[in-house]
Amino acid sequence: MKDILGSALQDFQNKKYTDDIITYSSLDEQDKIPIPYFFRTYDELPKLEQKALSLCRGTILDIGCGAGSHSLYLQEKGFDITALDFSQGATDVCKLRGIEKVVHSNILDYNGTKFDTLLMLMNGIGIVGKLTNLNLFLSHLKLLMKPNGQVLLDSSDIIYMYEEDDDGGYWIPDNKEYYGEVEFTMEYKGNKGKPFSWLYIDYNTLQRAALANGLECELISEGDHYDYLAKLTNAKQ
Repeated sequence: MKDILGSALQDFQNKKYTDDIITYSSLDEQDKIPIPYFFRTYDELPKLEQKALSLCRGTILDIGCGAGSHSLYLQEKGFDITALDFSQGATDVCKLRGIEKVVHSNILDYNGTKFDTLLMLMNGIGIVGKLTNLNLFLSHLKLLMKPNGQVLLDSSDIIYMYEEDDDGGYWIPDNKEYYGEVEFTMEYKGNKGKPFSWLYIDYNTLQRAALANGLECELISEGDHYDYLAKLTNAKQ
């Protein structure tokens, strides 16, 4: 079972839901991801995600769409939405749920079409993996944006997860290039997937990277637990 997420989403869609995904992280934490979380209705979404959906305009690419709940909502609102995910199981579920435009691809391999809105929710920027990959990733997003396009993304500043010293600083392991880089492994029904890198990026670091790549970065809103919603646009000439 290589496609851990996709297998879990397919089981839920096919009414075979019995287990949740277990995650193991480099932060020495074990956690669970309830599969129904990927199938939330609009009213069940956190306010940051609802805000992002309200800001969507024009043609939209939902990057890392998962089970397609955001795409489905936007499609029902009449938007021209394309749902994209690297997981074959996820894109199969999107099709079963009635999403009309679905693409199975790594975002870095996808090109040729430009959009008014690139949507990356549920910490969608996490797929960058490592901070050193961010410049390449942002450069690719620019190729997918129309001149007046926008990127809407959310992330979290996870500095709070590290131990604070008496001087107000934090103990960051020496082997970390950036404290927001986390290694995850997912397990579903006794099957473990391959470890993968996931990036949680603080807003100031995101803003600096955006400016370095000719993008303007705006903080739209902040959540209740170190999370935030940001908008990237092409810098004005």
